Amino acid sequence: MVRTIITLCSLTLAMPGFALADEPTLKKHTPPSDVRQDEPIAKQYSLDKAVSFLDNAALDWQKTRKCFTCHTNYAYLYARPMIGANVQAHAEIRQALEDMVTDSWVLGKPRWDAEVVATAAALAYNDSLTTKKLHPLTRLALNKMWTVQQKDGGVKWLLCKWPPMENDDHYGVTLAALAVGVAPDGYANTPHAKKGLAGLRAWLQANPPQNLHHQAMILWVSTYLDGFMTKNEQQKTVKDLLGKQLKDGGWSSPGIYDWKRGDKSEPDATVSDGYGTGFTVFILRRAGIAANDAALVKGIAWLKSNQRESGRWYTRSLYRDNKHFLSNAGSAFAVMALRACEPTAVSAGVDPRLAPAESSAGTPSAID
Repeated sequence: MVRTIITLCSLTLAMPGFALADEPTLKKHTPPSDVRQDEPIAKQYSLDKAVSFLDNAALDWQKTRKCFTCHTNYAYLYARPMIGANVQAHAEIRQALEDMVTDSWVLGKPRWDAEVVATAAALAYNDSLTTKKLHPLTRLALNKMWTVQQKDGGVKWLLCKWPPMENDDHYGVTLAALAVGVAPDGYANTPHAKKGLAGLRAWLQANPPQNLHHQAMILWVSTYLDGFMTKNEQQKTVKDLLGKQLKDGGWSSPGIYDWKRGDKSEPDATVSDGYGTGFTVFILRRAGIAANDAALVKGIAWLKSNQRESGRWYTRSLYRDNKHFLSNAGSAFAVMALRACEPTAVSAGVDPRLAPAESSAGTPSAID
């Protein structure tokens, strides 16, 4: 009965089963090639190739791994609606996440606390860019999030030594706050959310950010919710992020998240990459930096001139030279950054997250 009700509610997002002949689906898609540092640079930037890569990477991960990860299909649900959500690939990935909630949570239990937080965040963000209504399963996930909140206000995260996403509790706390901040229908003002947010703020006060990526995540949250950063702290973080821009216009992931690599090799903070650049440009844009600001113009130019032939943007893993799955998240943020800085996206109503907005608490939160 629960599945029937929830499935009917999901029909507002898309109609699975009506893909165009050339659209990738779970049954028919092209698995992306392995990530290689020496993959040739594309002769010309192509948003279509970028979107094709994101669609196929998410579908292939879902089909072969049958799980959700921060660096691939969760990130996909953030990025895809900024291009357009009315495609079969998006419908199937969204449905797979909804199925995980109903099958694993309603009929069983989540594998990890982190799964609850990451799922709530992806669903809430996706709702905010698609229907702009809080889906019943999203509300369920958000409410479930407070049941795994620790007594100190934090959350028990996956500590896999895979930065920046699966490495420390700080990411989980800020992701939980972001989930509440973006959630439609005034969820942040519900009693559950107010109490939970107070705990998250308390945890962050007791556990200050240890690197610039931590600061950037809090900055992102602070553009939606009050009480996470003061105006001075916002401006300092923006200044610090701008200070890490490299001469070629890009940013380096090790430059914003300094981490001793698991394979003992040295990180190189002098080489721009997809995640460092895409994430930073998007956060700065969200924080109110104008799209025509010189730093963002250079950052966008770097992205457009460093796309690989596959449509992705390469990012070397911060952990070890193996699969470099951070390239998937880097490609998602690259697309988000590119769309966030395109005036046509604003005028077309594709991306309502570009200009300074009001926080869920109802007071202006963008930086002057």
